[in-house]
Amino acid sequence: MDLDLRGRRAIVSGGSKGIGLAIAEALAAEGAQVAISARGDEVEETAARIAAESGSRVIGVRADTTDDASVRAMVETVVERLGGVDILVNTAATPWSASKNVTTLETTDDLMRGEFETKVLGYLRTARAAAPHMVEAGWGRIINISGLGARQASTAAQTVRNVSVSAITKNLADELGPKGVNVTVVHPGVTRTARLTDRLAAQSAEQGVSVDALEEALATNSIRRLIDASEVADVVVFLASPRSVAITGDAIAVGGGVPGPVYY
Repeated sequence: MDLDLRGRRAIVSGGSKGIGLAIAEALAAEGAQVAISARGDEVEETAARIAAESGSRVIGVRADTTDDASVRAMVETVVERLGGVDILVNTAATPWSASKNVTTLETTDDLMRGEFETKVLGYLRTARAAAPHMVEAGWGRIINISGLGARQASTAAQTVRNVSVSAITKNLADELGPKGVNVTVVHPGVTRTARLTDRLAAQSAEQGVSVDALEEALATNSIRRLIDASEVADVVVFLASPRSVAITGDAIAVGGGVPGPVYY
């Protein structure tokens, strides 16, 4: 299937690591021009590597999504260098860690505010800056990476940040749909990334348990294996393409299935 992505211009926020990196690589492999946005200095080196591997144009632009001026400057730079923006994939968020697993009554203002500022407002800022270019062109795709934490009560801050991303997605989809822009939210579960692989390798060395056994213990999904970041990227690339026109405003789960509940 030709996804008709060749030459289309994409921004991937948080594209230097993890799921964002896998998405940037997959879009470039399909011939899209890709701008990787992240706070760290590694964006340009990462962009150069992907460009060399894919043969597509890939650039790195530093930006902090907690800063509206930084986000707007990043989008302006991308428009200047690539000629426009057709696709926005939001992945920039602080990784969830065990240290944040506190009860609701133990959740501090700073914890909740930090999650909301980075993931929820960060996604909104990038959409505000990029969407007008898509509307002007009459076509666009926005994909927000959230998480299966939106579908269960676990830690309040984690649930709130992911549910809020879904709410922004639906509102954007209804507002931008008549203007040719589709907006979706993608919910990964536990996903194999370089960060998880490193963590499991360290745990394996410490406990004397194989990495395969540790992964098996984490794989409580329906298919009983971890989903790789590249497999999440496969879904996102389809959603970024013209072929996905029938899907907007909806959540797509990419965690390998959740045993038990019926989602409809």
